[in-house]
Amino acid sequence: MAIGDRESLRVSRAVRDQMAWDRICLDDLISADHRAREVWLYVEGCELTALYDQIRAVPGGAGRAPIDPAILMALWLYATLEGVGSARLLSRLCETDGAYRWMCGGVGVNHHTLSDFRTACGVVLDDLLTRSMAALASSGIVSLDCLAVDGVRVRASAGTGSFRRATRLVGLHDLAAKKVAELKADLDADPSAGTRRAAERKLREGQARQARIEAARQAAKEIEAERQQEAKDQRRKTPKKTKEPRASTTDAQARVMRMADGGFRPAYNLQFKTDPQSGCVIGLDVTDRASDRGLLTPAVEEIERRYGVKPGRVLADSGYDAKDDIETLHGKKIDAFVPVPGSEGQCVPANPQKGEGPGVFAWRERMSQPENFAIYRKRFECERPHADARNRGLQRFLVRGFAKVKAAALWHVIAYNFLQMRRLSPQVA
Repeated sequence: MAIGDRESLRVSRAVRDQMAWDRICLDDLISADHRAREVWLYVEGCELTALYDQIRAVPGGAGRAPIDPAILMALWLYATLEGVGSARLLSRLCETDGAYRWMCGGVGVNHHTLSDFRTACGVVLDDLLTRSMAALASSGIVSLDCLAVDGVRVRASAGTGSFRRATRLVGLHDLAAKKVAELKADLDADPSAGTRRAAERKLREGQARQARIEAARQAAKEIEAERQQEAKDQRRKTPKKTKEPRASTTDAQARVMRMADGGFRPAYNLQFKTDPQSGCVIGLDVTDRASDRGLLTPAVEEIERRYGVKPGRVLADSGYDAKDDIETLHGKKIDAFVPVPGSEGQCVPANPQKGEGPGVFAWRERMSQPENFAIYRKRFECERPHADARNRGLQRFLVRGFAKVKAAALWHVIAYNFLQMRRLSPQVA
């Protein structure tokens, strides 16, 4: 009892251990203009045939009915907008928060289902990005004539200590293979059903570790091949980096990159393609390249693959100034607006170098004119998706591998485009 309270007083006191029935209408939990309703309307208009085609349950059939994919899609989209990136936290919010309870509509969800769905529907999200932006392009809201490209490095799930040199990986692989062989022998020799399940679990764990180490060995070979190719392209007798390549035994596709704060950590390089006119993200790719140099041509090819058209202009910062890329774009009649090395963000006189092709010469001439440099500055529109994703929790990936990393990043892209569509054309969202 509170200080001053006495049993002789007659007051209505709280009784929290009493079971009681409660009357509630889920539709009354949120207001008529709540964002959750807008998200649900948006998801209802999305093409989710690929998700529904995976369902085999039919009326009258045996088994439990699966959760409607639209519910899971709406939950993760709304959670991304609210900065929620944990499946466990989302499952708790579905029990306590009114907006999430309204979205579930009485359907129970657990963190395993939420986590699996988040990373498994990457192909659907990628197709949704293409379909939604193509629809806006046909209505004139999004322009595909000008493309702004920029990259952002996001911390990977792999730890710095998980990187091993190629020679060390050979020894680890041999140890893992020996351990797996011993576990198989123990499993075959023990007929007891009581301990067989534990032995099978240990065997699966050993095989998984062996597979991760093998993937790391292949990654180390790829890194060495990339170094040799780079040395060949730069006409070097030996690669610039002479240290033995290292790869992670937990996430073989992650690479050590220099981050925005100057430190070096395992990360992925996300390549955002943005329409400067609308501010919408029209393309996304994930790469293990620590440098953006050489990624302009793949960016244009992605837009051509998605929408069947090629942009007339490409805007990018000085990290994308690879001459081979600029020459390739020139051959496709695409103008590259990229600062010349050493210009420090200002117009500089064209200074053609010996051996440069017509595309590089035209690029130098283009970037020496103030009016063209003003066009380049429209590139800063593509910084907004980065900031939006960072503010909504995209600081570090909790998943591993290109496919899952791209799926996690696509949730932020879809959420950002949803907000942009509300701003540009409320009736679309």
